[in-house]
Amino acid sequence: MIKETLLTDWNLMRILRLALGIYVSVQAVETQSMLSAIFAVFLLFQAITNTGCCGSNGCAVPIKKNNSGKTEEIEYEEIK
Repeated sequence: MIKETLLTDWNLMRILRLALGIYVSVQAVETQSMLSAIFAVFLLFQAITNTGCCGSNGCAVPIKKNNSGKTEEIEYEEIK
């Protein structure tokens, strides 16, 4: 499971998070900044686990499925 997460589904945002996390971590070591180190760990965690700020769904709206397979009729009311 962990190996699968690490090796699959690499997209542009994931690569960007990894590159930015590495860059910020190098800068944090050079400047000895704890705040930069925390931010770098956050970015690297997101890149390694393939999550964003909203989780793995990316703020997706859940799809409501109709199990019966029937189409419901919509009633319209004319307002004058």
